[in-house]
Amino acid sequence: MFQRFRRNRLNSHLRSLVRETHVSVNDFIYPLFVRSGEGIKTEVSSMPGVYQMSLDEVLKECEVLKALGIYSIILFGIPDVKDSIGSDALHDHGIIATAIREVKKMHPDMFVVSDLCFCEYTDHGHCGIIDHEHETVNNDATLEISAKQALIHAKAGVDMIAPSGMMDGIIETLRESLDLGGYENLPIMAYSTKFASGYYGPFRDVAESVPSFGDRSSYQMDPANRREAIAESVEDEMQGADILMVKPALAYLDIIRDIRENTSLPLAVYNVSGEYAMLKHAGATGLIDYDRVLMETMIGFKRAGADIIISYHAKEVATLLA
Repeated sequence: MFQRFRRNRLNSHLRSLVRETHVSVNDFIYPLFVRSGEGIKTEVSSMPGVYQMSLDEVLKECEVLKALGIYSIILFGIPDVKDSIGSDALHDHGIIATAIREVKKMHPDMFVVSDLCFCEYTDHGHCGIIDHEHETVNNDATLEISAKQALIHAKAGVDMIAPSGMMDGIIETLRESLDLGGYENLPIMAYSTKFASGYYGPFRDVAESVPSFGDRSSYQMDPANRREAIAESVEDEMQGADILMVKPALAYLDIIRDIRENTSLPLAVYNVSGEYAMLKHAGATGLIDYDRVLMETMIGFKRAGADIIISYHAKEVATLLA
């Protein structure tokens, strides 16, 4: 009987030639968590292999990353003092602005993305200024200070800004502010479809950003809403986003595909802390073939339509690809 395609005829080289989906080290952005001090590299118990680092250690980590072929990072700041409006993020000498300047000074070839939010900087752990009457974030007041934060990051020399707070109108606000400040060519990667997810738990350990009351469901997306997810990303594109994002990734492959089919913009996924921790712990107990499942997961993100993967696994993937 005639068979159009026989896989058993393909040797390893030919299988590589006809493979439809490829994962490259150039697909990845690696998250780094920076705090003040010196010689600090504290592993997060819920995320093996992920650390809070002082700036000197972050600069050393950049050398490690470049040796692996990873030249893109996203920075998260952990200040010594937190307050109700996240003031550390609103100063040129704050932890994140200082980190951006030093990384760009010591590693000018590193592409630096900054997380723009307030949950790591506030004493209440929410993503902006609190509306105490309704026990949620005051959207418009948060937009004002977000614009200030964006200009601080831009002046420090950041290569791209990624606003993660999910405030309504955030992309339009930042684009206008950056353009007026002379940074019209600074790109924005929108957290355009960010769900109120249970997969974020370990991140809140490393970023020390657990909400002191309530949750973030009033300004993040309902995991059940597919059509709204598409609409949110389309809206951010209209407001001037340069790259869109789906977060989390693993439970939302259908949403990644939906958005891929509704935009021509580059699409990122954030392979979040809970997804990372599950694989790490399953691998440590021998429940899975860790390397194989890891690469299968990354291929799944790319096959669904992702161009960029933000992942704590990036160094491991780079090692496997090498």
